[in-house]
Parts: sequence; structure tokens; C-alpha cells
Amino acid sequence: MKENEIVEALKQQNEEFKKLSDEHRSLDVQLAEMDSKRYLSPEEEIERKRLQKLKLVRKDRMAELVREYKKVAT
Repeated sequence: MKENEIVEALKQQNEEFKKLSDEHRSLDVQLAEMDSKRYLSPEEEIERKRLQKLKLVRKDRMAELVREYKKVAT
């Protein structure tokens, strides 16, 4: 099974994965909005870093769920 097929299966079968995926996408949109600004205030820079960390945590957890799925599927 290919990685993208596993991701789609997990989105359908695993509520945690679906929630993480939705949150990851939402954080991506927020970061894109911040990146579209010419300048960020110091507070906005801190918020941008915080959002990046949150996004990374979700991505790491989704990758962990994919690895677990692969173990069970094989």
C-alpha cells in the first residue's frame, strides 16, 4: 500500500488522524496568511514560531500513526 493510500485510509478510519490532518491544514493556512505579510511584528514572529511548532507536532503524530498502520497491515 502506498503512503498516500494509507493516509486516505487513516482519514476514513481513524478519528485522531482525521482531526490531526484537519488541524495541520488549518495551521498551514494560518502560516500562509502570516507569510503573505511583508513584515511581522515581534509578537507575530513569536506566534508564527508557535504555529510552526504546533504544525510539526501534528505532522510527527500523523507520521507515527502511518508507521503503526504499516506494521499492522503487513
